[in-house]
Amino acid sequence: MRILVVGGGGREHAIVRALGRSAHAPELLCAPGNAGIGADAECLPEVAAGDVEAIVAAATEHAVDLVAVGPEAALVAGVVDALEKAGVPAFGPSAAAAELEGSKAFAKELMKEAGVPTASHVLLRSREEAAEQLACASYPAVLKADGLAAGKGVIVCPSEAEAREAVDVFFTEQRFGADMAVVLEEFLEGEELSLLALCDGENLVPLAPAQDYKRIFDGDRGPNTGGMGSYSPVPGFGPVEVEEIVDAVHRPVVATMARRGRPFHGVLYAGLMIGPHGPKVLEFNARFGDPETQAVLPRLRSDLVDLCLAAREPGGLAGAAAEFGDDWAVTLVLASAGYPESSSKGDVIGGLREAAELAEVTHAGTGRRDGEVVTAGGRVLNVTGLGPTPAEARDRAYDAAGRISFDGMQIRSDIAARAVQRVPS
Repeated sequence: MRILVVGGGGREHAIVRALGRSAHAPELLCAPGNAGIGADAECLPEVAAGDVEAIVAAATEHAVDLVAVGPEAALVAGVVDALEKAGVPAFGPSAAAAELEGSKAFAKELMKEAGVPTASHVLLRSREEAAEQLACASYPAVLKADGLAAGKGVIVCPSEAEAREAVDVFFTEQRFGADMAVVLEEFLEGEELSLLALCDGENLVPLAPAQDYKRIFDGDRGPNTGGMGSYSPVPGFGPVEVEEIVDAVHRPVVATMARRGRPFHGVLYAGLMIGPHGPKVLEFNARFGDPETQAVLPRLRSDLVDLCLAAREPGGLAGAAAEFGDDWAVTLVLASAGYPESSSKGDVIGGLREAAELAEVTHAGTGRRDGEVVTAGGRVLNVTGLGPTPAEARDRAYDAAGRISFDGMQIRSDIAARAVQRVPS
């Protein structure tokens, strides 16, 4: 069996490794891949992750049996539709279903129809419209780019003055595109939770819950990033709590999508805020999360290939379940200098072999130069420690990360500290 994974980040490296553990013993390819993925799969560096035509051509040329798509941009652009039209089986939602992530406004409208709890909001289509709404908004408030923004399209605004500055970022600087609308949203307080579920258009199989850290600095300070760390499982969210969330959030969305003629196949990611009145949805993603995947998939004991194949077929996941080990996983993100505003590229990375002896190291933004591994993106590496307790998993992750070095390396020191406090060793 031959499988092509689309993407070149830490999420895709984790997917490659999980697929590689399958009983099917698949031959793995990755487009474009990176310096680390090359050790686990044949990389196709000439195939960009967002180039739908090139992906279809590569899948056809290499006669792959399945394509697993990582990045959201390719899904929103319709890569699954194009692959299936070419006769290539693909794991992921259609472009119509991926709009759940591609448009915050669409997601809000659908949640209202499905009765899914979320923050109140208003859609802003111009700078002038935003100015009027900001004058009567409650603070803190949240501004979100309506479309895709690589995890950086959310600005939390403590005051009206800061909200007006954020509006300039969206509408004047046009950082996320000239036609970008903005969602002004109620600020929710509580504890964040990420819960992913595999979907076949009708049925759902929840994966293990995880907790993500979006801000760049310790104590959840600084600007939002694509994610600076994660851990799984999450104290207080066992099978009963997970099923309650799936019943309140995932199932109504999947049912509503089906009624609209947009059946959802693939991974439905719900980013949640757990407050005093229960869970509310912060966002939906139409694919595996990053860096949650790096913490969740190492714990998966079920065969990921079988689950992906089943999710492609309507009703294919009926009666299925995803089994996870009892171990804990703590994932740290090692970011380059300047991230998230910019990234430093070409810095030599040391200590990778030593770190891999202690924990699982997946590559996110790496390349090769003169035989050495160098930085090639904002989020450079993921280090995942596994252990029977959150404390042991966390210690292994930080011990391993301490072996790695490159100029300007950024790493949060408080990932999974809450879990350690809540679960006695």
